[in-house]
Amino acid sequence: MSPSRSDLRTETTTDPLRPSDHADAAVPSEIAQPHLGFIGWLRWAWRQLTSMRTALLLLLLLAIAAVPGSLFPQRSADPNGVTQWERNNPDAFPIADAVGLFDVYLSPWFSAIYLLLFTSLIGCVIPRAKYHYKALRSRPPRTPARLNRLPAFAETTLPGAGDVTATTAVDLAAEQLRKAGYRVERYDARGTFSVSAERGYLRETGNLIFHLALVGVLASVAIGGSFAYTGQRVVVEGTTFVNALSDYSSFNPGRFVDGTDLAPYSLTLDTFGVSYRLPGSAGAGQAGDFDAQVTIRQFGREDRKQNVIVNYPITVEGDRIFLLGNGYAPTITVRNADGEVVYSESQPFLPQDSNMTSLGIIKVPDGLPEQVGLVGFFYPTRGVLDSGAYTSIYPDVVKPVLTFNVFSGDLGIDDGTPRSVYTLDVSGLTQHTGGESSQDSLELTPGATLDLPKGWGTVTWESVSEEKPVKRFASLQIQHDPSSGWVLGFSLLATLGLFAGLFVPRRRLWVKARTSASGVRIEYAGLARGEDPALQRAVDDLALRHTAELRNETSEKSL
Repeated sequence: MSPSRSDLRTETTTDPLRPSDHADAAVPSEIAQPHLGFIGWLRWAWRQLTSMRTALLLLLLLAIAAVPGSLFPQRSADPNGVTQWERNNPDAFPIADAVGLFDVYLSPWFSAIYLLLFTSLIGCVIPRAKYHYKALRSRPPRTPARLNRLPAFAETTLPGAGDVTATTAVDLAAEQLRKAGYRVERYDARGTFSVSAERGYLRETGNLIFHLALVGVLASVAIGGSFAYTGQRVVVEGTTFVNALSDYSSFNPGRFVDGTDLAPYSLTLDTFGVSYRLPGSAGAGQAGDFDAQVTIRQFGREDRKQNVIVNYPITVEGDRIFLLGNGYAPTITVRNADGEVVYSESQPFLPQDSNMTSLGIIKVPDGLPEQVGLVGFFYPTRGVLDSGAYTSIYPDVVKPVLTFNVFSGDLGIDDGTPRSVYTLDVSGLTQHTGGESSQDSLELTPGATLDLPKGWGTVTWESVSEEKPVKRFASLQIQHDPSSGWVLGFSLLATLGLFAGLFVPRRRLWVKARTSASGVRIEYAGLARGEDPALQRAVDDLALRHTAELRNETSEKSL
């Protein structure tokens, strides 16, 4: 009776000539897993976080996370756009705001990716920098015994004169390689003379510089953002903006900015120029050049005039001033029944379409029997739709008309709650003209005056001049970012490091010479780290130059 398989396994495991871990040994019923413990899991997590694969993944996630910042208006750059988005999407706005789509770059999820990437890059770079430093200080590797097994190889045989000729050949090769930027090391033994050369460490240096520059960019943005601020201001022609916290329409400071140490200067919008393509021409109504002509006043300096153009900001005391938008600002005067002026301002009307149909709000809290709000529409060139509603058919002022719907009641100003000057909550207000009030909207032309409902007073559209009946406004963004220079410097450094990492080949070359019966046999070989399609050509060029110069020297000695 033959033994069973279990009997054979038992005999095998008890055989003193076979170790317990032999292939025929009994398989344990359970495999014992190593116990990592808390410290072990922390080490595993750190290694995963600081791997290059994780860094690339986080960099991709950061790029994806930044996409909503270009799709949704951001409070730091376009607060009016956020207000408009809320007005157009009242149901979706609370959800979008809750997940931080209007403050993408300050949101917790974006910051988490940012900090993880920062940590991962540092964890990647430090060990690689140590290894690279040791590699730079080490000697080129010894010459392989069989150069013909390497991917790039060439050989030649020259008439020689013993060991002296072989030594001369290697000395010359070492000199040529040194001049070509290689680090060289001689390895001579047993009648064989050779030189080992390597170059291309700039490739790894470039990779390290690239990653260090990325860390520099992240650090500059993080630290510089704490000392930066961004503000917006709508400036009407003829009015002045003073760089003080109270004069901003909106202000978004960094963590360490309180608005008390702003650079002292003022800016007056003299004129705002814009040209439109004439009707009947290609692209009729499209705007050409926008040009805000401003006068800048600084303490201890002469006034100077500059032009703020789209995509061409000006710099004042380290602040960058951008032109974001423009529109019309009709000058409206409201008088009470006694003829006293209770309101007179050039109020910016926000454009609603490409033909500059604009919406504006006038709030008169005092001086009339009730608080009055006027919701106005400005039409630079009035046209009439089939429904009878007005619209603008051309963005320039050709046939201007201004209409108002009049509301009265509590405007919500006296309760201390901050409210936008560009919006009016009409819920709870009484409408006197337009809409469902059964009364026509007030319709004004430049210089015209109309009566307010209930004999409360009058409203007048003040004409600036016959040539220019309405003022224009410019929406300016004032941005101060002390880290911009550092970010630019690190970005350029990262670009240089990336080019070095992509285009500098990492190579090792060897030249070996020994005396044979037919003369001096010289071998040339090369090895690359990674793909290097030009490696064989480099070896052939080395062999050609070396043998040519060696023959010349031999010829000169013989003469």
